[in-house]
Order: sequence, then structure tokens, then C-alpha cells
Amino acid sequence: MGALSWHQALHRLQREAVPHALASVVGAAGSTPREPGAKMVITAEGVHDTLGGGTFEYQVIDAARRALAEDEFGPRLEAFPLGGRSGQCCGGYVHVLIEVFGGAEMTVALFGAGHVGQALVGLLAPLPWRVLWHDSREDAFPAWAADQPRLECHHAPDPTEAVAALPAGCHALVMTHDHGEDRALVDDLLARGDCASLGLIGSDSKWASFKRRLADAGHGPEALARVRCPIGIPGAKGKLPYEIALAVSAELLTLKPETAQPDRRGVAPEVLRDAFSQPKTS
Repeated sequence: MGALSWHQALHRLQREAVPHALASVVGAAGSTPREPGAKMVITAEGVHDTLGGGTFEYQVIDAARRALAEDEFGPRLEAFPLGGRSGQCCGGYVHVLIEVFGGAEMTVALFGAGHVGQALVGLLAPLPWRVLWHDSREDAFPAWAADQPRLECHHAPDPTEAVAALPAGCHALVMTHDHGEDRALVDDLLARGDCASLGLIGSDSKWASFKRRLADAGHGPEALARVRCPIGIPGAKGKLPYEIALAVSAELLTLKPETAQPDRRGVAPEVLRDAFSQPKTS
């Protein structure tokens, strides 16, 4: 059992974008361990607060962790006849709403803490995204970055080591202070081949120069076509750092993963109808 109350745990996990589930007793009949309104928070490694203990609670934890492991995010309603499903002698009946949160919607790996990089991180900070911010200079990160949720700042003097440490499926953006470092990063990112997207700041002429050298390094046309340069949503105007950051943020929004089908959101209607029928307690 974790040391945090459910609301303390929920605040911390939401802030840090750690996958978790909130389990709430929403209905009860007969003798039950806790009353409606009782809550607990479950992660893959821990549990915070309690729904009363016993087999029933272990079954709730198991249901939440299976949903987390299978990326089944969103709410689900589970029915627990304590005498039947849970084997508890109190014999009551409990409905539990399990809300599964997947943590960060997407991960952005940003290389470069210059003017555009700082403006971009400021724009991304309120979003439920994880940002891995890298720069080869030790003093590049602003003081305000130290206390931002879901933001990790990494001093990364070796581009190859920094790229090797990235999680698969991240959206990589390269905008360092040095063209040679930019090219080395794009080279290593293309060699990995598992980024969800790859963007490079710069002009068409910069990309033409990079493209020739990257082709000479062995990257084929299909790999090179994955690089977006210049970056930013098409049609955006302006060269101020904040203007560029706005255009890049908008472009990232177009790359967000698709959500669930809009006509089947949350708990299925038939499950809700059954939940409001009178349960048998014996």
C-alpha cells in the first residue's frame, strides 16, 4: 500500500504523466467493505489508499492493471457480487468505476535549448505530453525548466549517446546551436529508424546540404523523405522564435495519435443500464 492518499497520488501521477487508474465505488447494496465515494489509485507498481481490502480489492487492482498493461484507457464499470465473484462472506454487491489514464499522450524529444527551443517548451508545458529536452551546453537550460512537470532536461554532449537513450516512438525535433551537431543528430535518428516523426529546423538550402551528406552516409530516399525541414505547420508566417514555436506546436498537434472511435466512448450504454437494475444480494 502506498503512503499517499488517493487524491495526493492522483495529483502527482497526473502531473508527472505516469500511467495509472482511479477506482471509485459508485454503488453498493447489502454489506460492503466501503461506501460509495471510496477511492483508490493503482499503478503497475503500487497502490494508494484502499477500497476495504480482501479479495474484492485484489480483483479491482488486477482489473486495473490488466487494462493498463493492454493500453485500454478510459472508464469501465465493474460489478462485484461479493459472495459470488469475490468469495467474501459479507455478501454485498459493489459497482466500481475504473478510470484508466495512459500518462503522456505523446513524447517529444527536443534537441536544442536556444530561443526557439525555450519558446517551444513553454508552449508545450501545459499539454499532457512528455518532453525530453537535450542540449550539449551545460548552462543552456533556463531556471524555470527545473520545476516543470513532464519535462526532463539532459546535458547531452554526445549526440550518439543521447539518441541511443530515447524511447521508441518519440517525436524528435532537432534545433541546436550548431549545424554540425544538427547533422550528427539527424544521422543517428535516421539510423535508429523508430521515431514517430523527425523534424529539423532550417531552410530549404540547409536541408539540401544535409540531404547530400546524409545520402553519402548511406541513408536512402525513403529514410530522407521522413525528415521535415523546414518545420512548422504549412503556411505559417514569421521568423520570430515565438512565431516559429507556435508553428511547430501546431504541426505537432497534427501528429498526435488518433483517439478512440467517437461513437463508442466510455462505459457502454448497455452496461450502464444493467448497473441501474436492482442487484440480487444473496
